[in-house]
Amino acid sequence: MKNNLLLIGAALTLSSCSMILGPSTVDVTVIGVNDFHGNLLPTSFRVPDPADRTKTLTVQAGGVEAIGGVLADARKANPNTVFVGVGDMTGASPLISALLRDEPTIAALNGLGMAVNVVGNHEFDNGISELMRYQKGGCDSNAPERACKFNNTFEGAKYQYIAANVLDAATGKPVFPAYKIVQVGKARIAFVGAVLKDTPTVVTPSGVAGLTFADEVASVNAVMPEIKRQRPDAVIALIHQGGASKDSFDVVDCKTLSGDIVKIAQGLDAGIGAIMTGHTHRGYNCVVPDPAGKPRTVIQGDSYGHLLQRLDLQVDTRLHKLLSVKASNVVVDAAKQAKDPAMTAIVTQAKGLTDTLSKQVVATLGVEQITRTVNAAGESQLGDVIADSQLAAAAPADKGGAVIAFMNPGGIRADLPVNVPNASKQVTYGDVFTVQPFGNVMMVVTLTGAQIKAALEQQFDNPAAGQNRILQVSRGFTYTWDNAKPKGEKVSDVKLNGQPLDPNAKYRVTMNNFLADGGDGFTVFAQGTDRLGGAVDLDAFQNYLKSTTVTPEPATRITRLN
Repeated sequence: MKNNLLLIGAALTLSSCSMILGPSTVDVTVIGVNDFHGNLLPTSFRVPDPADRTKTLTVQAGGVEAIGGVLADARKANPNTVFVGVGDMTGASPLISALLRDEPTIAALNGLGMAVNVVGNHEFDNGISELMRYQKGGCDSNAPERACKFNNTFEGAKYQYIAANVLDAATGKPVFPAYKIVQVGKARIAFVGAVLKDTPTVVTPSGVAGLTFADEVASVNAVMPEIKRQRPDAVIALIHQGGASKDSFDVVDCKTLSGDIVKIAQGLDAGIGAIMTGHTHRGYNCVVPDPAGKPRTVIQGDSYGHLLQRLDLQVDTRLHKLLSVKASNVVVDAAKQAKDPAMTAIVTQAKGLTDTLSKQVVATLGVEQITRTVNAAGESQLGDVIADSQLAAAAPADKGGAVIAFMNPGGIRADLPVNVPNASKQVTYGDVFTVQPFGNVMMVVTLTGAQIKAALEQQFDNPAAGQNRILQVSRGFTYTWDNAKPKGEKVSDVKLNGQPLDPNAKYRVTMNNFLADGGDGFTVFAQGTDRLGGAVDLDAFQNYLKSTTVTPEPATRITRLN
């Protein structure tokens, strides 16, 4: 009887403590954006038609004004809301941001209350010194003509860049913090991050000089014991690597995810409650088993702020435990969403500084729009036009005497122009810049026919097994590929102006410096000899558009058999 009374007394004491301490469960909302790329303004985005899901509707989505409205609504509904980035907030940006060294974008993300951002590959576009300036602020930039023109001082990012797997090549030490624990109301949420280990293959070599990129899983898992010792209430991984799904972005708990992120997700520590991803610009909301076999959310939004990733967490702040996760992708409909006045002010200022140049009409097309949408062979009409523009710039003998041009598809960032309708068929400098924002320099190199064939074979299982990265080619160059053939033997019938390519002959070939240095896995191009630099790719493109009224031809330069 005495023991029973003791048990009852203990229970009453615990109950009293619980009443004093209050409830231990807290609802936390995590909202993330991936692959924003400085898109301060909304752009076109296709969403499933709610009346008929076999069809899609085009909406104007994204833009910081509408994103600010979404965040304001979320914070009003739940003050325990945190905003995070999943990489590529800057780089490959439209003119409104890029011409001002992406400082308006960083100012906007500061104003939106971003807490943390895992670095993406494009954060390295301008080198590690410039990325550190983005973090710390100041005007000591490697582009002084653009830096501190938005404001005459630059305070840097108030959010923390993180990455567990970016190391100083000389010391082997991490360049960034691996994680950040963020106080969200009464909850403490740990965000741990990594960028794709293959970043050096998708960034110009100067951008990653002095850095090494370690395995994503091993790097994140190595810091998990340290994170766990600090007893956060939940751990969320921000991984700038992704995949693709056969299901639409609004299908919850999809099971069709494929790509590099699947293996990463399967290997990340089971203590990670959910994985927010980026890089592949594909919206999905899937589940992948963790190392213990338990289903775990793996989510990505579309690029440019069209979709925001949202995780609704319930955590126990007394037990420091994640109780539940609900995931969704939120369409940022710019026409329907209330605008954030502070973001409107940033956009207005940036437009005022860039509109004069951005709105200059540079050419008239023969059609309303030339799209970068690829056919079954991987060829696009816009890719053809860009390759032709590069060949035109490098064909004269004093410019290199090129006879073939190659363009990497990842360097084509938008349709031309971005938005339709375009009844005037005119394109502006801003349109052209949006398509090719990198400022790459054209190179002409000498390659043998055998080397060209070998480079074409590198298109397959690139960037990962089962994926293809098809180069865009200039007029007069044709070939056939067959996916059913063995690796290294997929390409055949390679011709230049109707004549078979001679494996032993030498050809002058032009491409941007990113490809010429072996970017996107095309290491054969780095073997090119007699290198000669030329025009900036953007200049070559707009000069070509000015020289003729471009009407795209059918995309028939590349033929696919299987």
